Amino acid sequence: MSKDYPIPAGFLERELEVKKSRFIARVLPVSDREQVKQAVAEARQAYPDARHVCWGYQIGRPGAAAEAGMSDDGEPSGTAGKPILSVIQHKDMGDVAVIVVRYFGGIKLGAGGLVRAYAGAAELVLSAVERRIAQAMSVWRLSLAFSQEQPLRHWCDQMQGEVLQVDYGVGVVAQVAVPVAAVPDFQAFCDAQRMDYSVVSN
Repeated sequence: MSKDYPIPAGFLERELEVKKSRFIARVLPVSDREQVKQAVAEARQAYPDARHVCWGYQIGRPGAAAEAGMSDDGEPSGTAGKPILSVIQHKDMGDVAVIVVRYFGGIKLGAGGLVRAYAGAAELVLSAVERRIAQAMSVWRLSLAFSQEQPLRHWCDQMQGEVLQVDYGVGVVAQVAVPVAAVPDFQAFCDAQRMDYSVVSN
């Protein structure tokens, strides 16, 4: 199980102006590529007349990301997405996306100027965003009675667990994610409730 690591605590936006071009940087926590695509679409909706919407993201633990990606969105190759992703990688933060919206101000910045501007915008918003620790989670499969579903949800609410999936048949089959530190408490809860449980992933 990977250790806990910092992620953005929420959404934040900051703006940088370089030679009349506006660089509007957004940071937010993401857990998969679909969320990145949605955040980019939202940025395009918020700034429909912007010239470029460039981005970089990293999912998973800093230094050992499960997935990373970037886009120059029409800027010269390597002048936008790469500097954004480079700043992310130096910030020791995981599960993070940075989107930089550019309004062209009429003065060309050149390749070096673009790299500095996009990196500067990413640095500005990443330095300002608050962090929280993403807890290492363990996923469990449970078989329980209908009457036990509410106590299970209550336990998850109290212990920062998450009910991932519930299937109803003769009884209830649920998948829950439990903070690794709370696994002994979770097992004791299941034993007390006489639920069958097995680990899916650690």
